[in-house]
Amino acid sequence: MPSSLSSLWKPTRSAPPPVAIDLARVLVAGTAVWGLALVVTAALAAMGEVPWDAAWVCATGAVLGLLGLRWARKHPDPAAQAPASSPTPTPTPTPTPKV
Repeated sequence: MPSSLSSLWKPTRSAPPPVAIDLARVLVAGTAVWGLALVVTAALAAMGEVPWDAAWVCATGAVLGLLGLRWARKHPDPAAQAPASSPTPTPTPTPTPKV
């Protein structure tokens, strides 16, 4: 039996294939969260509760999310656009007789 260290250095199995995701949808959600955080931290900073640095961090996150969204729309993932190979039909439940 090989040691765990040798199996880490020389794996016998290949890595699983990557999962196809809609990157634009993920970036929209992340950018929306940064935008909401920007509104909250800007309001708190205006009241003097937190320093303005927190609002700048949120603004940077929102801008980077918008730039990432622009990139994702220009470079769509071909695997995510491929049609599903063969959809498996969902079994319909059989009604149980009432006694």
